[in-house]
Amino acid sequence: MINTTYAIFKLNPQIVKTVGDVAYDADGNEVAYDKSAVDAYVNAHAYIAKRQAEYPNLLDYIDGVVKGNQAQIDAYIAACQAVKTKYPKPE
Repeated sequence: MINTTYAIFKLNPQIVKTVGDVAYDADGNEVAYDKSAVDAYVNAHAYIAKRQAEYPNLLDYIDGVVKGNQAQIDAYIAACQAVKTKYPKPE
């Protein structure tokens, strides 16, 4: 899941440490960052965690491949597509 701390680091490479909502650079100086940009980044990537929580178990797919069971493989792919449709990637 993309959390606020990850987003702070991703959007602000000069930041090396956070304590709560306060960010610091390598020299220990407090660094200001755009909190609305961080919130927007987190919200834009929220679909990832939602998808991960609902994707079917990958072992179901592997089992279908090993057994040569095309119906099982197709069912797995259809289940993944349904999750992607339920939680579309933002544009």
